Order: sequence, then structure tokens, then C-alpha cells
Amino acid sequence: MEHLNQTFFLWLNAPEHPNALVVTLATFFAEWLIWAVPILIGISWLRGNENTRKTLLIATASGLLGLLTNQIIGLAWSHPRPFMIRLGHTFMSHVADSSFPSDHLTLWWAVAFSLTLQRDTRHAGIGLTLLGVPVAWARIYLGVHFPLDMLGAATVAALSSWLAFRAARWYLEPSYRLTSSIHHRIFGRWIALGWVRK
Repeated sequence: MEHLNQTFFLWLNAPEHPNALVVTLATFFAEWLIWAVPILIGISWLRGNENTRKTLLIATASGLLGLLTNQIIGLAWSHPRPFMIRLGHTFMSHVADSSFPSDHLTLWWAVAFSLTLQRDTRHAGIGLTLLGVPVAWARIYLGVHFPLDMLGAATVAALSSWLAFRAARWYLEPSYRLTSSIHHRIFGRWIALGWVRK
């Protein structure tokens, strides 16, 4: 399995002298696109109704559960990144920690999968899921992840989104009351002006 993992990595990894435009595009997907997740959640929260906000809370819980799961996996089984074993070419700086599963992609797909489970946000979830594919490619291309790390991320994301959705009855209402209270305290003036939804 590890031999196959490394073989696919070398096939997807950038050559020694890659095209600068491709590296720039890969860097955007690998490092910067992840910020779309908090931006999307933040804007949707400010403009959304109660149902939308509860959907966002479940998606957030899914992402956090996925990241927590990854930390546990990393502690139980530390897998080196490609550059740690001097395999392939690296065009992105990264701390030398465990590569499996990819935290980046786990967060992205956990939120995306969670949104696909809700009828009102299914199309957005599918769109985000598809955008996760170039994110996965970019992090392999730039030399900081193996293909197996991405399969692990997909598995953890699917499991965490399902668990967060199924367990929502236990945490959703109290977390919604808490976040709504914080929302009203922070944005009270803007709510009064009609700039932010109550």
C-alpha cells in the first residue's frame, strides 16, 4: 500500500522545474482557498435565517469533529510527509508533522459533506465538494501530502459530517441559543440599522 501511495504521489507531484503559473494556481488552492470556508460561514450567518444558521452550526461541528479526529489519528500513527523522507519535490513550506489525514481537506470536505446532507444547502455542498478535488491535487503537487492522506481526509470528513448531523439533537439548540446571544451582543447596532439579520 505504501509503495502504491508513493508511486501515485510521484505521478502527481510537481517536476523539478514546474511551470510558474501552475505553481501559483496550486498555491492558491493549497493555501488560500481554505479561507473561503470561514468567510462563507460568516457571511451566511449574518444574512441567514434560523434554519440557515442551524445548518451552519452543524457544518461547523462537523469540521471541528473532523480536525479533532485527525489529531487523535496523528498521535496514534505518525506518518511522515514526502519532504520528510526526501521524496519528490516540495514547493510549499510546511511544518514537519504527520501527514495523515490532511487537516486542510478534512475541514473542507467535512463542511461540504455536511451541507450536502441538508436539503436547502445541498447544491452549495456539492459545489464545495467538487472544489475540494483541486485542493487535494494542489497539496500533493506542491509536495506536502500523499494521495492516501486525501483518501483519509475524505473518510474522516464523511464520518464526522454524518455523526455531527445525527447527533445534532443533542447540541444544536443550546449551541444555537448561545451563538445567537453572542450575535445579538456583537451586532446589536447593525441589526437595528438593518445591515445584519436579527
